Amino acid sequence: MAEAGTRRRARGGGGAARRAERSAISVETARYIERNIPNLDILNEEALEIIEANAEILLEEIGVNFVNNPAALDRWRAAGATVEGERVRLPKGLARSLCATAPAAFTQHARNPERSVEIGGRSLVLAPVYGPPFVHCMEKGRRYATMEDFENFVKLGYMSKWLHHSGGTVCEPTDIAVNKRHLDMLLAHMTLSDKPFMGSVTEPSRAQDSVDMAEILFGKEFVQQNTVMTSLININSPLTFDDVMMGALEVYAKNNQAAIISPFIVGGAMAPVSVAGTLTQVLAEVLAGIAYAQIIRPGAPVIMGTFVTSIDMNSGAPTFGTPEAAHITYGAGQLARRLGLPYRSAGSFNGSKLPDAQAAYETANSLNVGLLAGVNFMLHACGWMEGGLVSSYEKFVMDADQLGTLHHLAKGVQIDENAQAMDAIREVGPGGHYLGCAHTQANFKSAFWRSDLLDYKPYETWVEEGGRDSASFATQRWKKQLESYRKPEMDPATEAALRDYVAEKKASMPDSFT
Repeated sequence: MAEAGTRRRARGGGGAARRAERSAISVETARYIERNIPNLDILNEEALEIIEANAEILLEEIGVNFVNNPAALDRWRAAGATVEGERVRLPKGLARSLCATAPAAFTQHARNPERSVEIGGRSLVLAPVYGPPFVHCMEKGRRYATMEDFENFVKLGYMSKWLHHSGGTVCEPTDIAVNKRHLDMLLAHMTLSDKPFMGSVTEPSRAQDSVDMAEILFGKEFVQQNTVMTSLININSPLTFDDVMMGALEVYAKNNQAAIISPFIVGGAMAPVSVAGTLTQVLAEVLAGIAYAQIIRPGAPVIMGTFVTSIDMNSGAPTFGTPEAAHITYGAGQLARRLGLPYRSAGSFNGSKLPDAQAAYETANSLNVGLLAGVNFMLHACGWMEGGLVSSYEKFVMDADQLGTLHHLAKGVQIDENAQAMDAIREVGPGGHYLGCAHTQANFKSAFWRSDLLDYKPYETWVEEGGRDSASFATQRWKKQLESYRKPEMDPATEAALRDYVAEKKASMPDSFT
């Protein structure tokens, strides 16, 4: 199997050329973002040192809980921590010393090598929404997600130029048994797209299924020596690591697959209301989680995650796109860089029930914060709605279109001879215009980012065409993308082996919906 995987990855020209000819521009994917702009650092050296010192105090004096996981407690004892019951206290410096073996950057390989991504350093990888049990479209409204919806979102992600990653649970297919749906989701990512994808974390055995299926797709030896999956390991803030997520982390770390170690923070509920207090708790939790991954396998790839929202103190509902969340996102980015770790945060966050102005404002705030905060892996970059309860068809394509602005902002300002445009200024002179000058003619196709969705027609033309709003344009676009979708080329024997694995696994256990 390993040799087959190696041959499959080495094989190139003919298959790639046929794939490109068949699918043409519709499946063009931009390379992951490489920033040419500075990160926004909002914390000074004194503030950073205070937060780091307080996080060490928290780990040593208060500690963290590792629940229902005796093996984890034994590992911590052996590493030098103090364990009382399920409480683990880490002496000052222990977590940091363990985290030192985590790589500063790594490659996540895609089955199409041209779509592999670098996570860390100056890169930014964009991945779609993750986890909602509901979906929404303007024609059918809000409803429970199905496997058909899941496959549709994988296809839309594959067709989206500015998305670099297929993601994971782009919606929760509630028509498939809980103990089996991860198999169908993985199969969809592996066969309907050739972009990188995420593994299952809802039970350790499902994480192992993810590894097993990846070994069919890439070859066992390749998987053990390279990272082909990223997974989302949420910490039960405050300061609690449960056996399900830690069990999944153990599987991925042992097999050299990446894990996002991410506190799940709603400010005022799972963390203090202050920015500095929240950053202290976030750092402590991340240090403990990443240190544990390195205990499992030194050098295992990890990403420092921060999912943070504030709270409406009147209703208790989470709020998005707020200044406080921005401050935490910026500050956590600085802490991640001081640790020398890749950073995950931000996304298309909003609390709106429709793809409307609220959704757009809150999403734009969060996306731009993520770019400037130095985020390396942005989960939920498109499709998120209603506080993460809903994957929206319209918002998916609206967000995916706007991700193009992040690519162009990240380029920064060019200052080469062509960008200086002195010849153009000389040619036009006082009182002229630049529309017909040589410099404009040579550069107009690439000079400006252009939306594939938003409407800029004259008012009269817009009225004649029905006076449609942005959601209506988005409905038209996602339908057109699904109609034009073509499945990426895949080795038939590999696909058959994946389908056999799924069928055998499903047949081995009864359905469970709990």
